[in-house]
Formats: sequence, structure tokens, C-alpha cells
Amino acid sequence: MTLYITPARRSLRRRMMDEMMRDWDEDYSPNLTFPIDVIADKDSFTIKALLPGVQPEELEINIVNELVTISGELKIDRDESDDYLLAECPSGKFHRVLTLPTPLNPTKVQAELENGILTLVIPKAEEAKPRTIKVTKK
Repeated sequence: MTLYITPARRSLRRRMMDEMMRDWDEDYSPNLTFPIDVIADKDSFTIKALLPGVQPEELEINIVNELVTISGELKIDRDESDDYLLAECPSGKFHRVLTLPTPLNPTKVQAELENGILTLVIPKAEEAKPRTIKVTKK
């Protein structure tokens, strides 16, 4: 059997291959990740994230109910004309979402970035804090 590819079919085939390759590029693009420690206290959570090379203006932190989102971009200046033998320093956008066990109070968050370590102190919402209820005898 002989299959003849006409110019009309060729463009359709090329478009399908382009879409397939674009999807493959998106699926296998490298993602930056960073280590995080979460410490729970009686009244708050402390999150420490290792973000070397990131500037405070490149960070975005969002808090909604129990969700904490840390996103930003790590920029590395590389001269494309240089002939790298090895290039392992990561660069690009990053995004991390944490779900904490109780609702948070986003109005009183303390955020500090020092020596590449982001420290967030996020107080628990008032309704999430434990209360002591006194029982009386009748």
C-alpha cells in the first residue's frame, strides 16, 4: 500500500507534531523546588524556607484560610555567549503551596528574608486557638 501525503495533509501533520512537542516541553520543564521546615507553636506556625539568591522583591506570599503559597523567581545572570562546560545553578520560577491544619490570621504575619532563609511567623486565627472552658456545678 502506498500513502501519498498531499501538501494539505502535511500542514495538518506538522501542526499535530508541534502541539505534541509543545505539550511535552511543558510537561518536562524543570521545576525549582526548595526545602521547608514548619514548626507549630500554641499560637502560631513558623515556616522556614531555604531560598538562596532570591531577593525580597522577587517573592510573593499569599495566605488564604489554611493555605500558604510561596512563589517567586530565582534569576541567574548567564551570558549565553559563554561556553559552559557545566551549568547546574538553577534559575527560573518556583511555586510552593502548604496546607496547614488550622485557619490562619493573615493580618499579623511577620516575614523576614536573611542570608537566603525566609522566615514566616503566621499566627493562628482566633477561632482556631484552643480555649479552656470552666465547668461549674449546679
